[in-house]
Amino acid sequence: MTQIVKAIRSGHPPTLISAFLYFDFSFMIWVIIGALGIFISKDLQLTAGQKGVAVAVPLLGAAVFRILVGILVDRFGPKRVGTISLSILIFPLLWGWLGGGSFSQILLIGFLLGIAGASFAVALPLASMAYPPEHQGLAMGVAGAGNSGSMIAILVAPLLAEAYGWHAVFGLAIVPLLIILLIFVLLAKEGAVFPFPKPLYAYQRLLHEKELWWFNLYYGVTFGGFVGLASFLGIFLHDQYQVAPIRAGTLSAACVFSASFFRPIGGFLADRIGGMKLLAGLYLTATVFFISIAILPPLPVAVVLFFLVMLILGMGNGAVFQWIPQRFSDEIGLVTGMVGAAGGLGGFFLPTLLGQMKGLSGSYGMGFLFFSFMTLFCFVSLIVRMKRMPDSSFYRKKVEETGGVRAEVLFGG
Repeated sequence: MTQIVKAIRSGHPPTLISAFLYFDFSFMIWVIIGALGIFISKDLQLTAGQKGVAVAVPLLGAAVFRILVGILVDRFGPKRVGTISLSILIFPLLWGWLGGGSFSQILLIGFLLGIAGASFAVALPLASMAYPPEHQGLAMGVAGAGNSGSMIAILVAPLLAEAYGWHAVFGLAIVPLLIILLIFVLLAKEGAVFPFPKPLYAYQRLLHEKELWWFNLYYGVTFGGFVGLASFLGIFLHDQYQVAPIRAGTLSAACVFSASFFRPIGGFLADRIGGMKLLAGLYLTATVFFISIAILPPLPVAVVLFFLVMLILGMGNGAVFQWIPQRFSDEIGLVTGMVGAAGGLGGFFLPTLLGQMKGLSGSYGMGFLFFSFMTLFCFVSLIVRMKRMPDSSFYRKKVEETGGVRAEVLFGG
């Protein structure tokens, strides 16, 4: 514990706190429509397909904004871009509070809330700049723990909606937003040295790398499955098992917690047995779990299965980002931005798929079965590819000495 405290003091703790709060609140706002999905769908009389699209659009918005925010951070710095991003979020929250009375309005509000989903591109660089290379891993871990904000939203938003109505929840969210914006402006401090921004054509060149598209697929399934389920699970439990909204939120939050907690464990295990090997095992296990969920078992069994499959997806997220630096060590910033965007697209895909399949077949089971085909395809592709290329059994942080300045290759997502 003493070493951890010493490591935190080695940099700029106020900046680290600011990065964590920014990330945590942003994840809360990102999934707020999913957290309120039962109340919104009941009030607006949404169909199953519309429910899926409503909770998926913020995830699509994040995929769009994630790359844009990353480019802006490279050029203008994380504090300036983070301040603007938080300020913009006031408008969709005001809209949800005072308007949001139709399906089309919910879609537009959700897309703007996707700006919150791009927060990793601000929080992680800000935290890393505030600490020396030997302690940046800890700083990135502390800031990245802000993804627990999704669990907070799923747990708290239904309680507030039950008491004050779902519109009021958007309005109430403005209060912590203004507080965190003030903290961010006053306490966050950028490093004196910025990395040299990559030219835009570097993105185009990377699009021709086949390996990048495999990473996009793998992260689209793991992170997309995680955030998609986090947004839609409450609606599913309510529709399929008639679980009360508040209890559905509690059960969903427990499942989200398993994914958040086990993400670093996935990276830890991938360090030792290799990212490809671990991912192959995780995808095979996830396939079994999704097929079991597709049968639509009794509620207690279903909750256990969701808890376990979210755990597997969380570990998969850590494994993917352990593997990426081994393949793209010289372009890690660009690649993580693109792969992160693919994760947002995957998150958009799953709730949309579940809602559409429910509308077409009358059962959510077909949607989960289809997603099990995706995890099975990922497993088969990894088995084939492991025979063609070696997989490093561990990941070493790369520290380069250039002109007396130490630069560490970092990653996040």
